[in-house]
Amino acid sequence: MAIDRRDFVTRASALAAMGMVSAPVLAAAEAGGDPIADWIVVNALGGLGDPNSPPDGTRSAISQRVLADAHASGVTAINITLGYVAGPEEPFEDTVRDIATTDRMIRDNPRDLIKILSAADIRRAKAEKKVGLLYGFQNCAMLGKDATRVDVFADLGVRVFQLTYNPANLLGDGSMAPENRGLTPFGREVIARLNDRRVMVDLSHSGERTCLDAARASRTPISINHTGCRALTDLPRNKTDAELRLVAERGGFVGIYFMPFLNQSGHATAEDVVAHIDHALNLRGEDHVGIGTDGTVTQIDDLKVYEAKLAKEIADRRAAGISATGERPDTYPFVVDLRGPDQFRKLARLLEAKGYSPRRVEKILGLNFLRYAETIWGG
Repeated sequence: MAIDRRDFVTRASALAAMGMVSAPVLAAAEAGGDPIADWIVVNALGGLGDPNSPPDGTRSAISQRVLADAHASGVTAINITLGYVAGPEEPFEDTVRDIATTDRMIRDNPRDLIKILSAADIRRAKAEKKVGLLYGFQNCAMLGKDATRVDVFADLGVRVFQLTYNPANLLGDGSMAPENRGLTPFGREVIARLNDRRVMVDLSHSGERTCLDAARASRTPISINHTGCRALTDLPRNKTDAELRLVAERGGFVGIYFMPFLNQSGHATAEDVVAHIDHALNLRGEDHVGIGTDGTVTQIDDLKVYEAKLAKEIADRRAAGISATGERPDTYPFVVDLRGPDQFRKLARLLEAKGYSPRRVEKILGLNFLRYAETIWGG
């Protein structure tokens, strides 16, 4: 069921009274002056959860605040991470279970959520004023040594396969693997299978050689859905100009994240996000760059309370061998002045203030990803 502007304003007013939607979002809704209201906005890597609540181990439930924040943000579709990334769980079983619980969450919230299987579904999400969830992986460990499992997961609705996380796996080296050995023969086999199934090959988190090898091996354009530019901030999680150029030259997509790796100090700002977007555009033009925030829409309410949780999370990631250079207990995994339901509007205004035309900003916020999705999945 579509939510019209009057209904949205009513809901936003009630949530604002409870401190759950910010004043700028409410003001924009009331004035009818929302700069992104008519745009398709795609977060090429993000989340749909409440960072203020401890995880309950399942995606089958979602709070009304999270749903309201997602609607208020103007986001059309989000690539959410499903399944195994790291840890003691059995990767295949953990991933199948996560897909099933996410399917149930969507079934339980049909007015608000839609599963994205095609580029047409992104347009449908916009038309029906729903939030589209695009199923993606941030590690292909769940494939084991069997490339035919690509078919299993593609049939379950997974549309983005990120080859590696930070360490090496059976497909190639991640960004923190010191050898930088590149794509393995199994990685090449998997890419061929992904191409056959017309799903996205994502090289976020990969080492440089793995990314370059994959871009050349793939018969279809690849993506780097959440990254920064190493020319501006020399950290392993950011991509070199050679990687960014090759992906764009072959028709791919690059999403800039809202992460601490955008500034050498670890304290990235909205200004850094704009600078990295600008650098990526200047390399290969405006048709291949978008956003992949790597964060949620709902923001953390009490940063001081969160800092204690963050310290433990960083320690656990280091102990597990999955952390990246630039992660520290004093670096938030988000941009403090570019978060919450206002984040996409604020970014749009910052880019326009830099001289970007509204059409160029619209491409960055969603149309470039949609074009790329049409290339890979069809209409």
